[in-house]
Amino acid sequence: MRIVDICEVTKPIASPIRNAYIDFSRMTTSLVAVVTDVERDGRRVVGYGFNSNGRYGQGGLIRERFRGRILEADPASLMNDEGTNLDPHRIWATMMTNEKPGGHGERSVAVGTIDMAVWDAVAKIAGKPLFRLLAEMKGREADPKVFVYAAGGYYYPGKDDSALRAEMRSYLDRGYNVVKMKIGGAPLDEDRRRIEAVLSEIGSEARLAVDANGRFDLETGIAYAKMLRDYPLFWYEEIGDPLDYALQAAMSEFYDAPMATGENLFSHQDARNLLRYGGMRPDRDWLQFDCALAYGLVEYLRTLDVMHQFGWSPSRCVPHGGHQMSLNIAAGLGLGGNESYPDLFQPYGGFPDGVRVESGHITMPDIPGIGFEGKSDLIKEMRALAE
Repeated sequence: MRIVDICEVTKPIASPIRNAYIDFSRMTTSLVAVVTDVERDGRRVVGYGFNSNGRYGQGGLIRERFRGRILEADPASLMNDEGTNLDPHRIWATMMTNEKPGGHGERSVAVGTIDMAVWDAVAKIAGKPLFRLLAEMKGREADPKVFVYAAGGYYYPGKDDSALRAEMRSYLDRGYNVVKMKIGGAPLDEDRRRIEAVLSEIGSEARLAVDANGRFDLETGIAYAKMLRDYPLFWYEEIGDPLDYALQAAMSEFYDAPMATGENLFSHQDARNLLRYGGMRPDRDWLQFDCALAYGLVEYLRTLDVMHQFGWSPSRCVPHGGHQMSLNIAAGLGLGGNESYPDLFQPYGGFPDGVRVESGHITMPDIPGIGFEGKSDLIKEMRALAE
């Protein structure tokens, strides 16, 4: 049993939208295939992965550093003790050979993308959905029912309040009961008007979360907090720079309702610093670490250990990214749910064909691996790379 190749292609996921910080007109992602010599049901096992939106494709790092380390390693050193499957932890350690600690940057995204493909392959070799494999590893019962919320509400050329309301209504019509919109890319009074337009549309049918994408300094974050206190929001997300833990801690003095952050923290050390210094409150706040951007599931398991040390439940995690990998982690390890992009970043977001949102939840299908084979538009792209 061995990995015979690792393939990467950079794909566009461009869209004429923007948040408070960036536009997505040139956004890309890396699609990766980990090709093995194992066969299941007459087909060679290939694991697939890709990185979440908001960070660009990682082809250079994957091809120049991480691919070669795996392919040059003794195949036996990448297997589990029983010799029955690949070992994601040993593969991860091989990728990180000769890498200095700290300064995570784009490296964490490249490793996380390959790591996703490795776990997909491991679960396919085991013949199980990844969420069930993860639950078995932790000695817990898998819950195939996962909370999801609809992320949207971007700034879009020519998009007025009526179009914003129509977008949010479409999410409710598809079964979501929590929706999210962007703030911070317009003056405060304009954002207030946009928020009130959405709230008037969704009424009591859904809750609204708002996301500043790290745009605010402390003064602006406080000004928005004082405005947002007037509304029954699900959360106030990523107020300032993700590494400004003092700003995040200060915000708890001005905003008593739930806050969310963490999607741009890329290691368990960063997560530990957030919990140590960021004033986050485990009874109400939410953590959004995204394994695809943060060295993968191997590192995410370390992050969950850190959370446990600080008295946090995994149920306070609702990862960023809207991908099926985090859905599997949520179902297998008891996270609080997952982000969803019903209309954006396709075909990489969303759920397997036939999966529907009901009362804000989806039910995971029993597809071996991460479940990419159940999404016809996505698996077509993937198989073109390596099968």
